[in-house]
Amino acid sequence: MSEKYKIYHNPRCSKSRMALEFLKKEGKDVEIIEYLKEIPSKEELLVVLKKLNLSAESIIRKGESIFKENYKGKNMSEDQWVEAMLKFPKLIERPIVIKANRAVVARPTELINNLD
Repeated sequence: MSEKYKIYHNPRCSKSRMALEFLKKEGKDVEIIEYLKEIPSKEELLVVLKKLNLSAESIIRKGESIFKENYKGKNMSEDQWVEAMLKFPKLIERPIVIKANRAVVARPTELINNLD
């Protein structure tokens, strides 16, 4: 049996829907995590960042009004960025696709192929 994929998904986001559709077309076994409803724990978020091999700040959605109103121009630590994402999960870039110990921000969708 093939390994399961996880997608941190926002159904209102076209890029997220495209990534989910891509996984389904490829016949992948997918666990969907609607992270705006099922907010990840701090531990989960830290594991995702490690799999992405990215800093918390690098997956912040800087176009969001929450970012502009609360965080723009601030020099924050890794832990502070993680706390910001937990407080406002809308700040988490999407979609994040995970397979085993690797993950990608699937923008563009084809980056999912890097997990194989």
